[in-house]
Amino acid sequence: MNNKYKKTKLACYGGYTVQAVINNFLPILFVIFKKEYNLSYESLGRLIFINFFVQIFADMTTPFIVKRIGFKKSAVLCQGLAALGLVLLAVLTGVISNTYLGIVIAVVFYAFGSGIVEVVISPIMEYLPTENKAGNMAVLHSFYCWGQSFTILVTTLIVKLSGYEMWRLVPLVWAVIPLLNMFFFATVPVVEPKSTAEEKKKNLFADKKFYYLILFMIASGASEIAMSQWASIFAQNGLKISKFQGDLLGPCAFGIFMGIGRVLYAKFSDRIPYLKIMTICSAFTAVCYFVVGFTGNPVISLTACALCGITVSMFWPGTLSFAVKTFPMGGTLMFSVLALSGDLGCSSGPWLLGIIADKTGLNSGFTVCAVFPLVIVLVAFLFSKEKN
Repeated sequence: MNNKYKKTKLACYGGYTVQAVINNFLPILFVIFKKEYNLSYESLGRLIFINFFVQIFADMTTPFIVKRIGFKKSAVLCQGLAALGLVLLAVLTGVISNTYLGIVIAVVFYAFGSGIVEVVISPIMEYLPTENKAGNMAVLHSFYCWGQSFTILVTTLIVKLSGYEMWRLVPLVWAVIPLLNMFFFATVPVVEPKSTAEEKKKNLFADKKFYYLILFMIASGASEIAMSQWASIFAQNGLKISKFQGDLLGPCAFGIFMGIGRVLYAKFSDRIPYLKIMTICSAFTAVCYFVVGFTGNPVISLTACALCGITVSMFWPGTLSFAVKTFPMGGTLMFSVLALSGDLGCSSGPWLLGIIADKTGLNSGFTVCAVFPLVIVLVAFLFSKEKN
């Protein structure tokens, strides 16, 4: 690869680290919100839903933004919105009486930035003059995992050292990363591909396989986020272990194992049939959900949570790479639709788990959410038949 694009790759890695911050720091504060502001499980789950619902809206509008200002300026914009939303979370919750409303307003801002991230960063990386596209995509998405683990670890330490009442330090600390990456993106070269939107639209939506890819992304998002977003509060309220232990052994371990899985997938992606590994990993993911749901043993439950990180690791980047191979002319439109589909799963899965948890408990919520990886098994089978 041309040396001048190395900094572009670093900026892309930073972009996915920012998205990891956006999607993972707030659930670490759920215990505080529940205790200090008496929020229900459904209200907490609704925050996750709002986050990803706004990202869905961003997914739909980003192709128009890119068409108007290009990939580079869109990348700068998304980092700026993420930083603004994080700052607003600290400010608004301290100046308006309705704390929940303040949280929601902040979530809307940083979620819109995060939604732009996943539509523009992956194609920016894809269009760079590199080899082993699937491997590069997996490495890119592994930075989401490392960012997730780092976010959980640092957030937990800040809360532990400063106390619950100082939780507003958390978003202010994290706002520094997108702010710096915004200026970094403004200085790096980006390949701006030519658009053939009408041809892409016709080729994509006329092919049944594209709808299978959409189902893959919906179920993948739900499978990944339902576990990662609820692992912390489940470890504390369901398994009765301390917040510090719960955060490290739950979502932090999940993120580390997911990162390891994506690095391994990057190394062997050109030798592993996508549909075969998708079927195997989704079956094991369902087993992890059942184990977490049915056993009350902290060691077994947290081990299943961590191992779930490996089993879901290749769902998102693997599907994007497979989509590029299946529809090489898909372009921004394809990435936008797939990101929208993934966010639909990311929003509905955790919210469903929260609704069920309010009625019958967190264990039942995890058990029901095992349906999402099982959907992947079914769709992989149907895709194989269609392909043959």
